[in-house]
Amino acid sequence: MKKNKILSPHEKYLLGVKKNKLAVRLWQAGLLVGFIGLWELTTRIGWVDPFFTSSPSQIAVTFVELMADDFIYHIGVTLLECIIGFTISMTVGCAIAILLWMSGFARRVAEPYLVVLNALPKIALGPLLIIWVGSGAKAIVLMAVLICIVVTIISVLEGLCSTAPDKILLLRSMGAGRLQILRYAVLPSAVPTFLSVLKINVGLAWVGTIMGEYLVSGAGLGYLIVYGGQVFKTDLVMTATVTLCVLAGAMYGAVALTEKLYVRRKKKRRVSPKINKTHNPDNGIKKSDDFVKADNGKN
Repeated sequence: MKKNKILSPHEKYLLGVKKNKLAVRLWQAGLLVGFIGLWELTTRIGWVDPFFTSSPSQIAVTFVELMADDFIYHIGVTLLECIIGFTISMTVGCAIAILLWMSGFARRVAEPYLVVLNALPKIALGPLLIIWVGSGAKAIVLMAVLICIVVTIISVLEGLCSTAPDKILLLRSMGAGRLQILRYAVLPSAVPTFLSVLKINVGLAWVGTIMGEYLVSGAGLGYLIVYGGQVFKTDLVMTATVTLCVLAGAMYGAVALTEKLYVRRKKKRRVSPKINKTHNPDNGIKKSDDFVKADNGKN
């Protein structure tokens, strides 16, 4: 008979973590399967009218029928608009946040306007967007950008300003300039905030894109949802909505994977730091002339 292996406390802890992760995954899958099964059951036995809610089986049939038509084209249109709006809002928003961090005066001036813009319901600007850029993809992308960019600026700016003052004082004592402080202290400290903003903007970009397609579109998933609602085709509406959920989940998963890889890489650097023979203790920060003279005077 084989003797049971005695596990160390650390091995027991790792085993418990794996079991917990497995339990979470099983519960997630079970809830999804249970919801779909209950939905299908209630429509088949007549508790819920499928005319109003459709059913999983009918959604699957509709999806196959749409795929044989031009459903891929509609998915591509919405996905492209969402990605463009997401990219522009993140790029421009982060750039503006960095500029505001570098100028305390500009930050104080812009703060009340950012608060007002964040509270403004962007859908109210829909008619103006059509007048400004026309009734096409530009208006849809602009709607997504307007919804995401203010949140990006506020959140990233807060992350930049939350850098530990001790780090900034240390770099200043070494003669570091503002750009060097930004590079070596502020940006690394704001990476977790940046990753959180990415996750938030995934959802907001999809909201903005669908809102834009509700207003002006001749193609896309939002267009199919509006059209399906107008002609009372709930199967079409639910199929497009489920497809949106899958695409948004996939996009969120990509961002979550990026965060996971970053955290794993950061842990590896802490455990096994690389040893550089030509190590420079000032990490590339040039000391000011006054600091160098004072340092030589001490020696």
